[in-house]
Amino acid sequence: MTAGGRGRVNIMMEAPERSRSFNFSSEELDSSALSSSMSIDRLFPALLECFGIILCGYIAGRANIITSTQAKGLGSFVSKFALPALLFKNMVLLDFGNVIWPFLWSILIAKVCVFFLVCILTLIVASPVSRYSKAGLFSIFATQSNDFALGYPIVEALYQSTYPEYLQYIYLVAPVSLMFLNPIGFALCEIQKWKDQGNHQQSKVVIVGVVVLQVIKNPIVFMVVIGIIAHFVLHQTIPVFMAQFVDGLANSFGGAALFYLGLSMVGQLGKLTKSTVVTLILLTTAKLLLMPLICKDMVDLLDKRNTSALNHSSLSDYAFLYGVFPTAPSVAIYAVYYNAELEVVTAGMVISTFLSAPIMYVSAWLLTIRWTDPQRLMNSLQNVSFNISIVSLVALVWTIAVMFLSKKFKRLPHLFTVNLFFAQVLTCIGMILWNFVVKENNFIGQVLTFTLLCTSLYSTFIWPGLIALSLVLLKSEDLKVSPGMLVIAGWGIPALITAVLLICGEKMFGVIDAAFFYGRAQIICTTFVVAFSIFLGGGSLVCLSRGSWAQNVQTEEVNSFDSPEDPLIENEPENQTVFETDPPPRDQACLVCDCAPTQPLPDMIISADMSSTPATQAGQCESRCESTDCLLVQVEELQQVADRQVARHVLMCLLLTVSLLANLSSCVWLLFNHNPGRLYLELLFFCAVVNYGQGLLSFALFGLDKHLILLPFKKRLYSLWYGKQEEQPQSDLPEEIRMTCTQFTKYHKQQCFHDIVKKRRCGKKTMVDCFLGCELVEWLLQVGLAQDRGEAVLYGMRLQQGGVLQHIKQEYSFQDSPLYYRFMA
Repeated sequence: MTAGGRGRVNIMMEAPERSRSFNFSSEELDSSALSSSMSIDRLFPALLECFGIILCGYIAGRANIITSTQAKGLGSFVSKFALPALLFKNMVLLDFGNVIWPFLWSILIAKVCVFFLVCILTLIVASPVSRYSKAGLFSIFATQSNDFALGYPIVEALYQSTYPEYLQYIYLVAPVSLMFLNPIGFALCEIQKWKDQGNHQQSKVVIVGVVVLQVIKNPIVFMVVIGIIAHFVLHQTIPVFMAQFVDGLANSFGGAALFYLGLSMVGQLGKLTKSTVVTLILLTTAKLLLMPLICKDMVDLLDKRNTSALNHSSLSDYAFLYGVFPTAPSVAIYAVYYNAELEVVTAGMVISTFLSAPIMYVSAWLLTIRWTDPQRLMNSLQNVSFNISIVSLVALVWTIAVMFLSKKFKRLPHLFTVNLFFAQVLTCIGMILWNFVVKENNFIGQVLTFTLLCTSLYSTFIWPGLIALSLVLLKSEDLKVSPGMLVIAGWGIPALITAVLLICGEKMFGVIDAAFFYGRAQIICTTFVVAFSIFLGGGSLVCLSRGSWAQNVQTEEVNSFDSPEDPLIENEPENQTVFETDPPPRDQACLVCDCAPTQPLPDMIISADMSSTPATQAGQCESRCESTDCLLVQVEELQQVADRQVARHVLMCLLLTVSLLANLSSCVWLLFNHNPGRLYLELLFFCAVVNYGQGLLSFALFGLDKHLILLPFKKRLYSLWYGKQEEQPQSDLPEEIRMTCTQFTKYHKQQCFHDIVKKRRCGKKTMVDCFLGCELVEWLLQVGLAQDRGEAVLYGMRLQQGGVLQHIKQEYSFQDSPLYYRFMA
């Protein structure tokens, strides 16, 4: 838990005067608006209505009741008829006199901040090949919300009875965003098209004209302008002769838009590949974490009108809820139009839609409950931290045991990762001890336990940045830093800050929260540590990504991390130089295809002198290799030993950096808000879970070692369940897999065999026709059977499922990595 976490509650326990003031404002909230507005009973039916219709659309699309062509027709009706009519109606009837303009400007400024933040970061880290189109689409993704179809019903359920004027902001914010921010994104996409043409036939004036035309052609923008003009011409009244017509179209929008949203989700998560994971994490963080927090902060800063504190608090809470609205489906239409990042946008739209539902529900629930006793909140928070620490500790013990048994702890960067795991273990132990020590009036015990907890927690904050830095240093041959220096920094900096806090800080008597044991000074220290780690880790990941696309390191690392915005994540070994090993005794048995013993010399792997091997001795493997001494298998195992698991470390650093952003938001929220409000509790509990539950993430990424745990378990389970059964019959395969395998076998297999298959020695008298997984990926890209590496991997997996190819020992699924595969007869 951060120093910002739970601090506000503790202030009430430590300072009676401030506590009484805070409780009075809470009672005022309960007695006035909360009893009549934002009823949770009205919110749940609204969410059920919205997501129920979305589910119906998804089922209709999945069951092919409505085809993709028919879905496009419904989408055209929604975007070009129903929504423009709804906007026209509301623009005409809108009462501008009731608009709180500072609130409107606050939301727009927040959107501008997020838009340019995402745009600049994308331009910095993305590959030059497609950086401009990515910057444009990702910026639009992070700022264009599904305001009308999903946002409006929820706002109506929450505020209709108390603040009905809040509904009109939906119709004001969305069109202005489309008119000012989206054109910038379109301009970047047009610039990318202009650069891709090569001959640069279009001038800059033509590009500007295309962008302006795109904006004018947008039915939403066009109808908003017409509606505002009609607002003044018709004096806020729709003529009787057209009122029913406009109402009919406008009323058809709600259900049709949600149904179309469900249709558009069909099959999108199936397109999710490893290369889009990091991008989706960053975009989801920007959309569901940064956007609501910045919206709320902007309202707090800019809305300085002479109104009641109650109304101001309600506006800032509304801004937070507005920021949580998921991405609009229209962003996918832009991706299709520019033929860029469609998989990322569509998968992100689905994920953000379903993640936003629990966030909105919990936020609204916190805004509707009556303020409870601070001591009960403290006990609940303490119990959450205690329980998650126990579960995380068990997971960490397992993960550390795996790291030692696999001997990865001796290598870099796993050495630093193990230090992170130990810091997480000490954090969990410290929280468990604190749960008991805090209940006793033992000052010495509290100080000692606090020292352990604070130092280890700060260490878990520091290590993600240091691990990211180590990845950059390992990648660079010129920079040499002793590992001991990073280890000293990982433990020394937290210990130094904790010592300064103990010496110079002032203990808050009566406070039972370890995260606020030394009051405001501890919040400032935590802010410094978290900000430092975010800066170090973020900068290192940016350097790592730029180095990946600036240098052609694919021959050095198949497992390279392309960029946070355009990642290429692989879970298998990098193509490192194979370490020299002493050959085993010549009399050691090799049972590859029942052939003679092997002589595992690394220089025999890449090529073989065919003239030196009689044709009668060259065998063709017809079943999987059962030998532990097979040369090809030994090369794969040596590559596993040299595997740095860069992708897993990058993913871990990225996720932990996201949790650090939440911690930083918690600290800043508490430092600059005398009354943090109810929504702060949501951030509070989230920080408790991510800080003391880090062990679950570590277990998920490093606790299931493939060679030590997964493969033996898979072999044992396979032998117990299937015995020696043959592969799945061709007739039982899905239609898509059968068609892919038939097409490849009939039209492409012979050419592919000629281009990439080589005879490699796997035993003294045995040759096997095989190829590397990364070689097949390159070939599929060259002949046009796949558009990118992720799609090529999916193609290869279908071939493996259909029995066209298999790993030489049937241990791996198809991977874009230096693993050996062969075609089946």
